[in-house]
Amino acid sequence: MPLYKNISPNLQTNVKIWKIDESYDDLIKSVCLKPKSLERVLDMKSEMHQRGFLSVRCLLSEFGYQDSDLFYDENGKPHLKDGKQISITHSFNFSAVIISDLIVGIDVEKQRDKITIIAHKFIGYEHDYLNEDDENYIKKLTAIWCVKESLYKLFATPGLSFKKHCLVIPFSVNDHETIAWIDYKTKKHCYNIRFLTFEGFTCAYAIS
Repeated sequence: MPLYKNISPNLQTNVKIWKIDESYDDLIKSVCLKPKSLERVLDMKSEMHQRGFLSVRCLLSEFGYQDSDLFYDENGKPHLKDGKQISITHSFNFSAVIISDLIVGIDVEKQRDKITIIAHKFIGYEHDYLNEDDENYIKKLTAIWCVKESLYKLFATPGLSFKKHCLVIPFSVNDHETIAWIDYKTKKHCYNIRFLTFEGFTCAYAIS
């Protein structure tokens, strides 16, 4: 399908979200992949992952880029050859890309009850204001995960812990924004985070 959402949080930044309705065959016909990317997608065992990978290349095209414009550093962080900042994510039938002159991070996740099983791995400071009886508890957990994942992608520093080093202040899921901190060794950084929900998914993005 065409682009699902197009968001411009500021003059330097654009977010595009794709709903993956197309088949693998339709997607791979619509993109031009460099040999390394083609090898990578053919080696994927899950068609869902293949479609996610290819939908990201469709999003790149929406920005005016091709697969050949994208490369990854030794830590797996994506970069564009023209120096623009980029972050990429996909989950089930949604993918998203953010491109900016500023350093950015983005994550999209499906809201699922099973996130409660791993909550202890990424919830630290936030435990003080979360309530398991809150009807929005799953949505809040998912939003916090997305926020911390977007910070992790933005900060791109090995050893950063979601639980110990990323802090999300209290928020309402209806606010669609919050403030988060990275407190890592001697570095302390504050970020304004925006998030949105759609069709049972949450997407959050951080801009430095």
